[in-house]
Amino acid sequence: MRRFPVADPHRCLTIQSMLRVCAVGALALVSLGSSVAVAAAEPEPTGCTYSLTAPSVVNVAGVDMVTATVDTGACEGAVTFQTVACIAMDGESSPGRCAQGSGIVPAQVFFQPYRPGATYTATGRGCAATGNPPQKVCSENGPLTATL
Repeated sequence: MRRFPVADPHRCLTIQSMLRVCAVGALALVSLGSSVAVAAAEPEPTGCTYSLTAPSVVNVAGVDMVTATVDTGACEGAVTFQTVACIAMDGESSPGRCAQGSGIVPAQVFFQPYRPGATYTATGRGCAATGNPPQKVCSENGPLTATL
């Protein structure tokens, strides 16, 4: 077995011990590099997408009403917990009407009275929880306007 001198003349390193030190150092560098790459490759959660429908006229039990919905689309690293759809008639002093959906259930609002020729505006919002600890992330949709 060949021995190499070191700073302390009473200690010598063998080829096997040098190889072991090099192998441990290389393994530490490789594991450090791969853990950094994995951490950097993980995207931040972005929440959910929501779609709002334009105001339209529907007949409910013989009564014409204006309706709009907010539905949940794709979610990335998030869970939707609330959707809200609102309709207002232009020129009215009232703030309009809103309806809420829980979880993935769409929010659908019905507005009455329906007045032919009036302009209606729909707006919406969807909220999701993302991250750990969970944080609220909301996105607004609209306004969408239609003369019905």
